[in-house]
Amino acid sequence: MSTYERVKQFLKKYPWTIAWRVKQHCKIIDKHLNPGEKILYIFAGQKNDTMTEIFNTYVVALTDKRIMVATKRVFFGYFFTSVTPDMYNDLGVRKGLIFGSIVIDTIKEVITITNIDPRALSEIETNVTEVMIEQKKKYGLTQKKKNQE
Repeated sequence: MSTYERVKQFLKKYPWTIAWRVKQHCKIIDKHLNPGEKILYIFAGQKNDTMTEIFNTYVVALTDKRIMVATKRVFFGYFFTSVTPDMYNDLGVRKGLIFGSIVIDTIKEVITITNIDPRALSEIETNVTEVMIEQKKKYGLTQKKKNQE
């Protein structure tokens, strides 16, 4: 299934999510997908700190290696961010009256994806957390618990 088809499924399942020009944004994800890298989960939303701005649609893809955040600009160019497991810190979920938001905290920046259908928040949180925990284990980035005797 194509990246675009997967985002369309997400938007169909969670119709309150605000997202524009999704097909164009998916092309940026496809362009930066490495050979052998697989998308495990994908969603869309607005990348900004307030829910009143609705024209900054981004597509967020979780792969078996990283988190990819991309948008295609209207006239020329695009923005792309890659968050590898060693750069990932934490995930926050905010639910408002109408929309929700996901806050991805990294070492360098905080990525806020807003205007998401609130019913999608738990699904997104579960997927991001499970993928990142698995990747951190895979690369030996988790902190080992000290045995207290």
